[in-house]
Parts: sequence; structure tokens; C-alpha cells
Amino acid sequence: MAIKGFFSGFDDCWMLDGVRTPMVDYCGALGHISPTDLGIKAARAALSRAGVPGEHIGSVVTGNMAPGDFDQFFLPRHIGLYAGVPQEVPAIMAQRICGTGFELFRQAGEQIQGGACEAALVVGTESMTRNPIAAFDHRTGFKLGAPVGFKDYMWEALKDPAAGINMIQTAENLARKYGIAREDVDAFASASFAKAVAAQESGFLAGEIVPVVSEKFELEGYKARGIKLQGKLSEVAQDTHPRLSPVEVLARLKPVYEGGVQTGGNSSALVDAAAAAVVASGEYVKNWAKAQGKKPLARVVAAAAVGVPPEIMGIGPAPAIRLLLARCGLTLDQIGRFEINEAQGAQTLAVGRELGLDMDRLNVNGGAIALGHPLAATGVRLTLTVAREIRRAGLRYGISSACVGGGQGIALLIENPEAA
Repeated sequence: MAIKGFFSGFDDCWMLDGVRTPMVDYCGALGHISPTDLGIKAARAALSRAGVPGEHIGSVVTGNMAPGDFDQFFLPRHIGLYAGVPQEVPAIMAQRICGTGFELFRQAGEQIQGGACEAALVVGTESMTRNPIAAFDHRTGFKLGAPVGFKDYMWEALKDPAAGINMIQTAENLARKYGIAREDVDAFASASFAKAVAAQESGFLAGEIVPVVSEKFELEGYKARGIKLQGKLSEVAQDTHPRLSPVEVLARLKPVYEGGVQTGGNSSALVDAAAAAVVASGEYVKNWAKAQGKKPLARVVAAAAVGVPPEIMGIGPAPAIRLLLARCGLTLDQIGRFEINEAQGAQTLAVGRELGLDMDRLNVNGGAIALGHPLAATGVRLTLTVAREIRRAGLRYGISSACVGGGQGIALLIENPEAA
């Protein structure tokens, strides 16, 4: 029986290069910075690293979930303009919750495939710290004695009102369905932390990070934007959440729900970050490669998105990956590396069990439990990481994927041009 969902295959679509900011624990060193400015920083760095002038960009595709300031409506446009993209080039913001970053590549690929542009700038940016405390029902005023109604936007967004369940509970449902014990989840989380620390110490993670410093973003004829680090900080250069976390330490943490498997230590970390990449057509790549003297980082082969039951939304990557492989004529064992977002430890383990995945090929440099999950930036980060990893390991194919709140899954297939 065919897997339902939609599939986008790209004949000649390439990721030239990409970069991200450090992922910093919320209420930390990046917590006061607008997601627009984090996005501009990542966008400028991606263009510089790829060696692509802003005037070559024909489309700006951005993602941001929670508004980090009152300028969010302008976020895609401002990222493009302050990154040096010409005024006549349009910008858009896409939204697929935790799958947003992958969706940016999918939309850019379809634009390039359809001839709308030769090169696109994709940028995912998220400030978890700046999620607002909001109210939606006071436009007509406050009634005497009525509830005031202000709530934590980030906390409330974890709840799916259709299913009457929050995201942690969906992971608990998967733990029961797949027989995943608390010990399994803590062991997985401990390994994620250890791998992230090793990747940080080896310098692998630094290879995809642009340090954040105080700087101005000038735009002739318009008000300057910029980043100003607080206090005595002169630079933020590495992820802050990775730390060795032995199983016995994780085991002492109280579960979110009595008798459950998920804790604050084996769920994704809350961080602020942005990530960006330049995607281009094969025709553009020919001239670019000659001018730059290098190959693109990866070929963006295809994307797949599916729907799953909201109450087990975390299983989404499994059918998305199955659809992707089926339509591309590949098998699971042909994929050298997987980057699957670690929304919750039990959720990722459930995906692995459902697919029969070789876990030694999964998140080999650590995952979101250790590094963090800045919603709209995550998919860009995971895709950049898997592209760099398969190139380093000399492998041909990699897949990046995530579950999506409300019951979806999305996956991208990436190919290493040096192994093709």
C-alpha cells in the first residue's frame, strides 16, 4: 500500500554552503536579540561562506515560529534586505512548526526547479527566550472580574487542543506503544550529550558555526539594525547546552508526568539560534564552481511530508522517511547518516524502532537533547549538519527529518557530490 503524503523531487538543486549561529540556552547570551537580527547574521554569513553576492539571490525563504518582537511581520523582508539581497527580490515566511527549516529547502527547491530563480537564500531563526506573554481576547477591553487571560506563549503552544494533549504526552504515548522504558530514554539522552561534547571538542561543530559579535547591519537609505551583546561579552562562539550527562545523573531527575519516561534532561533543550544556507540550480553551480574553485556542499535530492495521528505526532519521521525512500528508489541501508530531531528521547527511539534503524548512523554528533531545538532553525541546522557529516565520512546519502506538532513528519534526502 502506497504511503500517503506529498513528495517533491529535484533534478538539479544544490546546497552551496550554510552556517548557523551558536545555539545558546534560553535566557542566555542571545536572549535579548531579535530573531530578525539573528537571521540577518546567519544569512550574511551563509552568503559570505558560499561566496555568493547578495545580488545573485532571486528568492528569500525564511522561517520563524514565535514572534520575538513587534517587527515579526517584516522578518523575511528585513532579513533579505539587510543581507544584501536586491530590493526587487521578494521574501516569504513559511511555517511547519518543528519542520519549518526543512520546508524552507523544499520550497526553495520547487522555486528553482520551476525556474522562478537560480539561487535562493533559506533562513530559519528562533528566539525561544523572546516568546511573548500574550493575550488574544482583550481588544474590546477588560471586564470587571473577568480572567485577565495573559499566558506564556511558548508553554501554551506545546498543547494540541484538538487532541487535548501536549507534546510531552505524545512522547509518553509512543513510549507505551513501543515498550520504551525510562532507562532506554536516559541512556539515549546520555549518549546524545556525549556525542555533542565530542563533536564540540573535535572542532566539528565549530565548522558550521559563525560566532556572534556586536555589529551593525547597514542598509543605505534605511535605519541600521544590528546586534549588541550585553555586559562584558565580546563574542558568543559555541553551543552552551552540551555537557557530559551520565545516566545515573539523568536517572535522578523527576519525570514530567508521574510514572512517565520524559524529563527535562532527556527532552530537547530550549535555545536561541538561527541557521541559513544558499540553494542554487545546477546551471548556477557551473559558473559558481569555476569562480570559487570548489564543489557545492550537497545536492538536495528530494523532500517528503506526511500526516500522522496528533496523539502520536512524534512518529512522523518514520512514514516521511519511508515515503522519501520509496519515491527515490532507495533502501534504508543505503543512507549513511540520519539526523532526526530529538524532540523527546522516547519519540526518537520510537522512530528508530518503527524503521528498524541502525542507531549508530543516527545523530552521530549529538542531537537536540544536547544541542537544542530552536524551532524554525532546527531543520536548516540538521540538514547542514548531515550534509557536512556525510562529506566528512565519505558517504553518499544522508537524511534529515523531524516530527511536527499536530501530527506531521517531514524528511529531506541529501547527496554528497564527492561520493556520487
